[in-house]
Amino acid sequence: MDDFRARVKGHRERLREKFLKYGLSSFTDEEVLELLLIFGTPRKDCKPLAREALKKFGSLAAVLEASPEDLLKIKGIGPKNMLAIKFVHGVARRFLERRLERKPYLSSAKEVYEYLAHSMMDLKKEIFKAIYLDARHQIIAVEDLFRGTVNESYVYPREVIERALSHHASAIVIAHNHPSGNPRPSHADIRLTKRLFMAAALLNLRLLDHLIVAKEGYFSFAEEGLLSTIEQEVTKAI
Repeated sequence: MDDFRARVKGHRERLREKFLKYGLSSFTDEEVLELLLIFGTPRKDCKPLAREALKKFGSLAAVLEASPEDLLKIKGIGPKNMLAIKFVHGVARRFLERRLERKPYLSSAKEVYEYLAHSMMDLKKEIFKAIYLDARHQIIAVEDLFRGTVNESYVYPREVIERALSHHASAIVIAHNHPSGNPRPSHADIRLTKRLFMAAALLNLRLLDHLIVAKEGYFSFAEEGLLSTIEQEVTKAI
């Protein structure tokens, strides 16, 4: 028993030293999760728990996004190390979101995508976010507005616009994920973008972009020229 504890302690020390010396990029997903579990499990070999969690959920991101109830179903994961996982995930999300505040959207597009990828890429259900910007296109707030199937039947432009007005926003970026993994927009995505662009334009708000996030990457309506086409169509209509 003493030999086992010594080996576990030595392994943990090596993980800590590796992180301090080389950073997180030197870690496998299993090692990242193992170190998180260690924070809540002082005297236990956490490697099998990390391996089992990755096997059950499929990826590190999916483990981080898992509900507390689902994490506790894994034998050996208790309230303390579950809390460590959820706490670190929450801190990372807050850090990425706060890093965006008061930054110009166009010059921080990479950071916007990093935030969206962290919070949306591995979700099994669709989620719709709105990013609100001021007159200088600096980010004021990021909000989750709708969950479930995202299309023109379930996303209500009135609510998106009302939240924009409550933030005194001048522009909006919308985003949602594709759990299928393919970021290409569907016909419903394009119709939804047209409706939101028109609703925003009627109140002198600008829809700057619609981002679709997926495992295979992302799709930007602005970068791909689709938003310009929609703007021309809407301008003619109103």
